[in-house]
Amino acid sequence: MYNDYNTNKKRLYMKQILTVLLLISSFFISAQANNEQTFSIPDVNGKVHQFTGTKDGLKVKGAEGKVVFLEFFGHMCPPCRKSIPHLINLQKKYKDKLAVIAIEVQGLDNAQLKAFAKERGINYTVISDSNTGGFTSYIAQRSDWRGSIPFLIILDKKGNVRYIQPGLMPEEVLENAIKELSAN
Repeated sequence: MYNDYNTNKKRLYMKQILTVLLLISSFFISAQANNEQTFSIPDVNGKVHQFTGTKDGLKVKGAEGKVVFLEFFGHMCPPCRKSIPHLINLQKKYKDKLAVIAIEVQGLDNAQLKAFAKERGINYTVISDSNTGGFTSYIAQRSDWRGSIPFLIILDKKGNVRYIQPGLMPEEVLENAIKELSAN
């Protein structure tokens, strides 16, 4: 009788271990699948941009071999507005080495954002969050972003995340990142 009790206890213990292992492996499979999602997102001018999550970052179709600044910003956010001239200057200066993509997350629709970009002289890709189809949530989940803006993700030429920065960064720091990452 004591032997049967121990045998049943061992079986129960083994079932619990197998269940935990299955849950852990399904979590990792699910996480890997989530990393490989692809999003096709139109900018304010109607051009569709394709983003594919990878294990280490994000592939941006058309920006292969370039450093990518992916910035989440708001049209009413003072630090975000302060970063716009920096990004304009850097996009102009490093047009062959840099792709700036900015996603507005404070509710402007496509037409409003297009007018905002024109008024500010923005020379880089601008996308309304209303068009992202879950991309913003995907990035928030992967980067542990909690919604503070501006929020900048810098990708190297291979699409690997190299820097994640909440808050405003000085233009000189951004320029140094471009030089460092485009040299490698």
